[in-house]
Amino acid sequence: MPGPVWKRQSVQHREIPGKLCSLASKIQQLKQRVAAGETGNVDYYALIGLRRGCSRSELERAHLLLTLKHKPDKSSGFIEKCEFADEKDVDSVRDRARMSALLLYRLIQKGYSNVMATILDEESSEKQRKKAAAALQAAVQAQQSTDQPPVVRVEAIQEVAGGNNNSNRIEKKATVTSPPASVFQGVFCRDLAAVGTLLSQTGYNHPMPIPIPVKYEALSC
Repeated sequence: MPGPVWKRQSVQHREIPGKLCSLASKIQQLKQRVAAGETGNVDYYALIGLRRGCSRSELERAHLLLTLKHKPDKSSGFIEKCEFADEKDVDSVRDRARMSALLLYRLIQKGYSNVMATILDEESSEKQRKKAAAALQAAVQAQQSTDQPPVVRVEAIQEVAGGNNNSNRIEKKATVTSPPASVFQGVFCRDLAAVGTLLSQTGYNHPMPIPIPVKYEALSC
């Protein structure tokens, strides 16, 4: 029997009808599964035409282009433009084209949902990672702030103590340099007594000495 190398050649003619029936039933079951939305290991990234790890904007743009390009209604318009040798097959071809276009459209929508769910999971994990990093940084800063105030307090105490010492020094200097008030009072009283004595002796150049009374009522020397 002619055929590829991998095909088994020991098939008898009476087995062919049964094999064809089983193959037709398997094809029908596969069509039903695909129509129900059940797919096997489908690479949705390759189906949509995107790389793994793409962003949400890239996915939305590719999905919009595919949706506009592969609308189910376009298949019927394409069939209307075709010319068939046998007009009896037009309806069946139109139905099969519409079914295939609808299956492709559903597969695109399912691929979009699957890839979008993956992107949302990645974004959620990235947000959790950033939140954990921010919390760790805040904890480190809080620990550093709790360790720093004692040094500041010691420096403040030293500054306050230095200020007190400076004020004490200034007060001591003021007490040492400023003479007491009693010294000024004694000097003033002594000078005033000397002036009174001179006035009483001279009498302002009069020939007769006229004593001038001097009052010391408000003075307490």
